Amino acid sequence: MGQHIEASYFRPDRKGITVEADGIRFCTDQVGGTDCGVVLYKKEGQSLTVPFKNEGRRGKLLGVRIAINEPEQYRYQYYCKQETVTDRYAGLIAGNEEWGRPAGGSRCGGFYIDDFDWEDDCPPDISYEDSVIYGMNVRAFTMHRSSGVKHRGTFEGIVEKIPYLKKLGITAVELLPAYEFDECEQLPCPGTEAVKDIVNCWGFKEGFYYAPKTAYSAGKRPDHSFKMMVKKLHEAGLEVLMYFYFPVSFNRADILDILRYWTVEYHIDGIHLLGEDLPVTLITQDSLLSGSKILYHEYSYWVANPRYANTAVVMDHFRTQMRSLLKGDEDLTYALINHLRNKPLGRGTVNYMADYGGFSLFDMTAYDRKHNEENGENNRDGTDYNYSWNCGTEGISRKKNIQELRTKQIKNALSLIFLAQGTPFLFSGDELGNTRHGNNNAYCQDNDIGWIKWSPTVISKEIAAFARFLIDFRKAHPILRLPTEMQIMDTAKCGYPDVSYHGSEAWRPDLNPYSRSVGIMYCGKYAKRPDGTDDDFIYIAINLHWRPYELALPKLPKEKKWHLVKSTDLSVTEPEPANRDQHIIVKERSISIFVSKA
Repeated sequence: MGQHIEASYFRPDRKGITVEADGIRFCTDQVGGTDCGVVLYKKEGQSLTVPFKNEGRRGKLLGVRIAINEPEQYRYQYYCKQETVTDRYAGLIAGNEEWGRPAGGSRCGGFYIDDFDWEDDCPPDISYEDSVIYGMNVRAFTMHRSSGVKHRGTFEGIVEKIPYLKKLGITAVELLPAYEFDECEQLPCPGTEAVKDIVNCWGFKEGFYYAPKTAYSAGKRPDHSFKMMVKKLHEAGLEVLMYFYFPVSFNRADILDILRYWTVEYHIDGIHLLGEDLPVTLITQDSLLSGSKILYHEYSYWVANPRYANTAVVMDHFRTQMRSLLKGDEDLTYALINHLRNKPLGRGTVNYMADYGGFSLFDMTAYDRKHNEENGENNRDGTDYNYSWNCGTEGISRKKNIQELRTKQIKNALSLIFLAQGTPFLFSGDELGNTRHGNNNAYCQDNDIGWIKWSPTVISKEIAAFARFLIDFRKAHPILRLPTEMQIMDTAKCGYPDVSYHGSEAWRPDLNPYSRSVGIMYCGKYAKRPDGTDDDFIYIAINLHWRPYELALPKLPKEKKWHLVKSTDLSVTEPEPANRDQHIIVKERSISIFVSKA
């Protein structure tokens, strides 16, 4: 490099790099043996190697301190003999700046001065019962030309969409992996020796877990871009959660350090864990993470200890069973009432009907079969079990009756999510009726299939308005978001249980295997509004049969009567009063919401 650089050695106690006032400390376990060290690159193209030595060894850890000025002018890799590797603990990755372009050997670690001003950033700290989680892929969320943002597909693009998120009413965004990963892959073509270049848009693979994804930044400082996004979302009262996927091959001992790092360095509010055999109990017991939301899937782990109230189980059975009920499967009414009151003591539950994987909410009503041909695997990838019904026509249809039925079914799905006691989860685009054209594994679709389409249509406007209504309705009624599970008993000695179930006769639900209808009443006396008054009684009339069904409205206290406030049936557009004591006919495949009024 044409200059003398001093190096000194120390016995390290942790992995990673530390930028100091006049030098950088390197510590790694990625290289070993002899003839290994650090190679520094300056922007002018010069390079210098600094070897590791035994005097800087502790176990498998190697440490060296290199005295340099202006560290942001340098890049680095580790070397072992003739091979170089990128530091997996680097806080900045250079070489992946351009999305979809293979980094190859040009990928290096980089340095930055921690000069971001968080000012008075404060986490919103929203309880699970008050949360509405909105999942998104950073790139897919604003990449479509209809998104209307200046910085498409970036952290900055999310900031531009904050007014939309606030209007929708969600309380948290949950990002698919936004740490650095190599999106460029080669997929073997079935039956040939050829390979196909694909782009992995989701990022569920081993990555560089300490660095925000450079291609998701509109500027040259991805750390600043991510921090500014979090700061602006916090200012708007929105939390930031992020998926972390750890493959089986990844060292489990490093996971806790990674999660702590993102919590402290980037102020994220929660973590969604994916992977097998993860140390969930260890994570939930960690004091630093005790204030963070920790989400995991019910099929993978079970943490029921009441001390870990920051944990929540993502209810995969809610999705599969409620989808099955919507399409007409029998013997699911009992599962329905259990899912809608499920809120075990000591942890949260997250209810969802669609996510990044599988069919979108619209496709759940438009496709019976997956259509993954564009993925290049002869439609063999992706699950064969979608629990969907195409409403009579496979794919997009212009028939009015088909469109109306699909819109009703989407509204039914949204109603089940937001009228349940657990935390509702909505994936971006589902409130707009977005389609992935039947692709249930769109991980490699960096195009209109995978991107959110923002252009308004009559159907998208209707679905979005209904989603906003449900979110506002949920926020207005604390009886829909109790901190503990309802007991189906009159524990308040007020003459009504907290929740009750009804059929064609009040207080007598039909739970036979062929039943697809039930009335659910939440008693508002078990929840207080901010002003200290009791909440309203709420009656949810659910009929997911293909024929109309009669349900009984239970009697209310004196001076109150039932009012219909909303129905998923398209023929009901205005609120209508109901008689104080009567039976109602609930139209086929519809859900109606009644509220008690004086």
